[in-house]
Amino acid sequence: MSLKSTPRRTLLCSVTRALGVASISTFSVLLALPSAAQSTWPARPVKIVVPFAAGGTTDILARALAPELSKAFGQPFVIDNRGGAGGNLGADMVAKSTADGYTILMGTVGTHGINQSLYAKMAFDPIKDFAPITLVAGVPNVMVMNAEKARTLGINNVPDFINYAKANPGKLNMASSGNGTSIHMAGELFKSMTGTFMVHFPYRGSSPALLDLVAGNTDVMFDNLPSALPHIKSGRLKAFAVTSSQRSAVLPEVPTVEEAAKLKGFEASSWFGLLAPAGTPPDIVNRIQQEVAKSLNTPAIKEKLMLQGAIPSGNTPQEFAKLIEVETSKWAKVVKASGAKVD
Repeated sequence: MSLKSTPRRTLLCSVTRALGVASISTFSVLLALPSAAQSTWPARPVKIVVPFAAGGTTDILARALAPELSKAFGQPFVIDNRGGAGGNLGADMVAKSTADGYTILMGTVGTHGINQSLYAKMAFDPIKDFAPITLVAGVPNVMVMNAEKARTLGINNVPDFINYAKANPGKLNMASSGNGTSIHMAGELFKSMTGTFMVHFPYRGSSPALLDLVAGNTDVMFDNLPSALPHIKSGRLKAFAVTSSQRSAVLPEVPTVEEAAKLKGFEASSWFGLLAPAGTPPDIVNRIQQEVAKSLNTPAIKEKLMLQGAIPSGNTPQEFAKLIEVETSKWAKVVKASGAKVD
């Protein structure tokens, strides 16, 4: 009988007979090492990969959580920004990492709900290559325009914007945090439902896109609310509408796109959640989820996120997996209807 087909108990007995009775306990310890190592996680720093540039909402949420997780587990949780390809570069890096709990991803609706329908080729499978941990937060997007440009063009609201865009096809530039992000797809959905055309300029994250928008180098963006909010409050950006089905508590005077443009059914919100490489031990996944849920429920973190327009979650891995499944189906229909595609 080959060693490959020898039952574990028979193999253990054969080896211990050869080594001598005194070696049984030593051999048993060696067999137990993987589970012992697993129980001591984390024994070194944990990396949270943010698949976009620093300064955007994905980064803001990861940096809000990292210190809380560091305190809970007694090891540093370090942010690693790996932007590019609508979040695909960073997500692919995590998908191919060792499934030991030391590399996790702050995924988004783009990396795990939109991109597989938008991109012709994907280097990873958003479902099979990841173990969902928890949804961190849901976030409305907000349609914002460079305030000075809006005044110059006489655009005061969404109907004004639509009228100008229709009269001047291709003259308005639409910035986004990258192909396939909710920021991009919210704009594509708006274009398809209003019959307008704007030139899309994808960036490697929300922060560099916002910088160009504030500087007047681009015209409009459907940004995540937390990253756009400071610029709205400063008056540098004009908020026309939120893309969620309901108004945001932090911008109660700003209508939804559905209200402002009478676009029934328009809804394009964002979400952000932690995922680990497939095969990560369930006890590690569950421990992270439990600590994230605790952190999101503390008054300080909860208030901090809600003041930025984010709605904290902390749901179970199973609930997060179901959300990903539902969102993947939803956005596949939106991508098809918009005709958007990235080769």
